[in-house]
Amino acid sequence: MRPRIRSGFTLIELLVVISIVVLLMALLLPALSRARRQAQTVVCQSNQRQWGTYLATFASANEGRLPSSDDTDPAMGAWGGLSFWDAPPREVQGDAEGIRCCPMATKLASPTGLTYPIGGTFLAWGRFRPEGQGPERGDCYDTFGSYGVNSYVTDHWLYDSTDDVRSRIWPSIDVRGRERIPVQLDCAYAWMGSGSGPDGSPPEYDAIPIMNGRSPNWFNAACINRHDGAVNGLFLDWSVRRVGLKELWTLKWYQSYDTHGPWTKAGGVARGDWPQWMRRFKDY
Repeated sequence: MRPRIRSGFTLIELLVVISIVVLLMALLLPALSRARRQAQTVVCQSNQRQWGTYLATFASANEGRLPSSDDTDPAMGAWGGLSFWDAPPREVQGDAEGIRCCPMATKLASPTGLTYPIGGTFLAWGRFRPEGQGPERGDCYDTFGSYGVNSYVTDHWLYDSTDDVRSRIWPSIDVRGRERIPVQLDCAYAWMGSGSGPDGSPPEYDAIPIMNGRSPNWFNAACINRHDGAVNGLFLDWSVRRVGLKELWTLKWYQSYDTHGPWTKAGGVARGDWPQWMRRFKDY
């Protein structure tokens, strides 16, 4: 009699095939995840370049000045946030709606506006509820985004009567060293500045919590690990590039800002001085 031929795989063969598939997935998933993050970084930088085009056009038509809290032009995202306290929300115009957020931070941290509208590493800031308006009313200002504006390139600080604050503001885009002056960065809040403390100390944790009372530390709002140890930034020469988190302390935030301060290599900072979550990042 002929021997009976069995079809199919044995249990051992199936286990070998499954093991190979699992191994391939373990090898491929990190690469796919890395490729996805790189693609999102490219889109984020493209968004920032589009903001640069809009702001350059605005500055050209306004004697080198950037949008401020008194402007009614259709500046969206963080630029719309500058006028929030003084003016009603503005209509979304053109393509600005699509460039408000980094693709890695499109979900609103405060979708109802009932909580303070600060964002996070992978959360957008907004919406804003007008001062004194209770939760029984549903109205919110739809200003939102995941980029933040350096307030010292606008006149947002001019309500402060001190000469010291007024002297810090960049008067126009026609200044030296524009490639070191940040205009807009990936950010957990609509605005950012030089820090609330005397030395702009780094945040103890990534993103939330980064608040000191009701107001965030404005500098810390940009110190978020959104792009693998960096954020993307638009500068006053309209260039867009990756900015290391520790590099933030070397940028020229305002006219009298010390770019060789205590949190730079030139100022003597040691790796162990940084919060634990930042120690592995590149030093500047």
